Parts: sequence; C-alpha cells; structure tokens
Amino acid sequence: MNIRETQPSKLIKGATGDWEVVVGMEIHAQVSSKAKLFSGASAEYGGEPNDHVSLVDAAMPGMLPVINEECVRQAIRTGLGLQAQINLRSVFDRKNYFYPDLPQGYQISQYKHPIVGEGEVVVDVTPTERITVGIERLHLEQDAGKSMHDLSPTESHVDLNRSGVALMEIVSKPDIRSAEEARAYVSKLRTILRYIGSCDGNMEQGSLRADVNVSVRKPGAPYGTRCEIKNVNSIRFIGQAIEVEARRQIGILEDGGVIRQETRLFDPGKGETRSMRSKEEAHDYRYFPDPDLLPLEFDQTYVDALKAELPELPDDKRARFIAEYGLPPYDAGVLVAERASADFFEEAATGRDAKLVANWVINELFGRLNKEGLDITRSPVSAAAIGAIVDLISQGVISGKIGKDVFEIVWQEGGDPRDIVETRGLKQVTDTGAIEKAIDEIIAANPDKVAQAKAKPTMLGWFVGQVMKGTGGKANPQAVNELLKSRLGI
Repeated sequence: MNIRETQPSKLIKGATGDWEVVVGMEIHAQVSSKAKLFSGASAEYGGEPNDHVSLVDAAMPGMLPVINEECVRQAIRTGLGLQAQINLRSVFDRKNYFYPDLPQGYQISQYKHPIVGEGEVVVDVTPTERITVGIERLHLEQDAGKSMHDLSPTESHVDLNRSGVALMEIVSKPDIRSAEEARAYVSKLRTILRYIGSCDGNMEQGSLRADVNVSVRKPGAPYGTRCEIKNVNSIRFIGQAIEVEARRQIGILEDGGVIRQETRLFDPGKGETRSMRSKEEAHDYRYFPDPDLLPLEFDQTYVDALKAELPELPDDKRARFIAEYGLPPYDAGVLVAERASADFFEEAATGRDAKLVANWVINELFGRLNKEGLDITRSPVSAAAIGAIVDLISQGVISGKIGKDVFEIVWQEGGDPRDIVETRGLKQVTDTGAIEKAIDEIIAANPDKVAQAKAKPTMLGWFVGQVMKGTGGKANPQAVNELLKSRLGI
C-alpha cells in the first residue's frame, strides 16, 4: 500500500467525511520514427485513408514482422530520461482481443518482460510543491487502426494508416492524489519526451493519449476498486475526468453501493464518464510470446552509447538555470518547460542580466504569445531583439516603460530595437536641466498638491506621474524621484 500522506486540501469532502482519490496513468506515446514498429510503411500523421499500409500492417497471410531498430532506440532513450531500469532482454507477446480495426486479431505488445522497468518522474505541482511519481514500466506495442462510422448510414469504414504505428506505453504507479497532480505529471512527462525527441507530444493528433485509472478510499484505507477512463486526449480533460469519476464513485459508495471494475469513456461535453465494458484482466488477453519475433536483446555498451547522446534534460537544465543564472526556481521551471523556450532564453541572456531577460521572456513575450495563440518558434520578436531591449534598459538609454513600447513596435513591424529608439526619438531624457524645468512647471501649477506632499510623502507618486506625462514618458524615473524629493524637501 502506498504510504504517502495526502494533504488535507486534496481530500474530497463527501456526505460521510473525507475521501482520497488514487490515480495511476497509462500514457500511450507515439514513437517519433519515419516507419512503423514492424513494417516499413510510413508512420506520418494524416494521408489518405489506407495510404500508409503495408501487407504486414494489413495482416496478409505469410507476412512476418521485422523490428524497427529506431523505435527500440527511442524506447531506451525514453527509459533513460525517466531514470528507469533498461532491460537488456525483453520479449514481444501477442495480446489477443477482437477489434474490427486490428487486422491480425491480436496486438504485438510486451507483457511480463518489457524493454524498460521501474523509474520515476519528479513533478512540480505548484511553485512550492514537488512530488515524485513512480514509473512501473515502459513497453513497446503496435497501435490499432481507426474505425469510422459517420461516412455511411449502413456501413462502418476502417482506416489502417495507424495500424502498426509504434507506441510506448508508460505505466505509472498509483502515486497521484489529485487532478492537479495528474495534469502536472502529464505535462512533465510530455516535456521529457519532447526534449528527448522520442514523441512529439501532439495530443490533438492522438500521438499522446492517456488511460486514467481512478479509485477512491477513506484516507489510510486499502486501495478501492479502480475504473479505467480510456483515451483521454488533452491535459485539461484528464483533470476533468478524474474529478468527475471520483465524485461518481464517492456517490455510489456513500449510497451503500459497490464500484465495479470497468472501462469508461469521458464525455467532456456532458461532463460525465460512462461505461464502455467490464475491465479485462491480463488472463483475458491470453498473452503468449510472439512466435514470429525473437527476444529483443542488446548489451550495456549499446545503452551507454545512447545515454551519451541524450540532450540536457529538463530537471538538469532547471538546476543549471538556477545555479548559473541565479533564477528563482519558478522562473527556471517556466523557461525549461519547452526546449525551444529554454534555448530562446539562453540566446537572449548570453552576456546580459539573466534575471532581467527572464522577466522579459516570461512576462512580456510569453504573455503576448499566449494571447495570440502562438508558440515560441513563431515569435515575431527574436531572442536578439529581447536582448537588445534589455541592453537599452540596462544602459539607461530607455526606461522599462519605453522598452514595452519598443517591444510592441518590434512585434507589429519588426526591426532592430536600437534603430527604432534612435529614429523615433525614444531615448530616455537624462538631462537634469530638462527634468528640473518640467518639475518646476508642475510645482508652480499645483501649490495645493505641494503642501499635501510635504505632509504626506506618499503623494510623491502623483508628481512622478505628472513629470513622466509631461516628458512623454522619456524622463529617467530615478532622476525624477531624486529631483522631486530635493525640490519638495521630502
């Protein structure tokens, strides 16, 4: 039994007291590979129906599977990224069940001897809360095809383009205790996969899908009966599905009922889960080693070579950003969430005030990208432009406020921030004579405010605002503050 103590705030209040939700996840991640797991057919997304299908994928008689080494490499690299045990010998099994879009009548998968064993993922749930989710296993298996029921009123159609595409099934231990933790776990796992390059993580295209196992129990009690919610394809829906299913189970138990182990679907439109079928056990699938495939074997030298080629992973990069650039843990975590964002930041921060660069990247750039629905690779403002704006502010050429105006111009029109500041006359006014003149005019026009400011120094902000307004926002704020205090005797 898992002995992790759940925070009271994560318990769900029911009519008979508090309940704890227990979640384990099976993530199906499509392997980044040009070809399928056991055939040379294209694994590319899309294409005309049944365009990416070989005789092996269609299960024609006499066709034999041949392992795609690139998929093996990607599974090992992923296992290394999950701090997991790599098994030098693994076995492919036949998992027998009928699906109309599974031509062989069985799925080639791995059961008792997977390619990757136990590992763990460290997850930052909030800026102040970190958990560790255990990984039970990672195994390779084929995807099935796709049935389509809306093309004819009397017939169903089958598209086998996905049939035989390589999947990594990443099975977590039941270490997750809330919808928030589940969302954070999937986000972190997706980040790791994308850093490694073993899966593109595009949930909208189905290359990352989750089966979510949910049960509830009284705190400290044995695990309850779990229900599996199949094929949830967005991080937001994963959170919603867990909350809905936990409430459903609590309602049944508090009414004196029992939970049946079953497979369910989540309907985001109705905000409910509904039953698909009773949950199968392993023996129902009649697993046995695939007689067409030898056991998969490689040596430690092969694993070590793949490990040496791994990129810097998110946790290591985050730790380096904190140590090397002096960033707060939260900022470092935001920047490393996507490899492209981390690279963008490092390019902009080289030789500059890294904390100021991080503020601009996180607050101004990411904020604007989110608003416009763009990712970092499509940013109209380059890393060099962010760096130039930070340089201009650090050198006192422009203020932070003018920097935002320059950012907007670059976003809309492009161009070099230095040239924009020069040609549009946006340089900060540092001439104390000009600032003093503006201050004297405001003081002369507002004797009542002067008296108030002397009695209540917090009124100084009003004068600063007036001076900045009078100089078109170009006056050096620090100089304005110092001269005002001198003039007003504060």
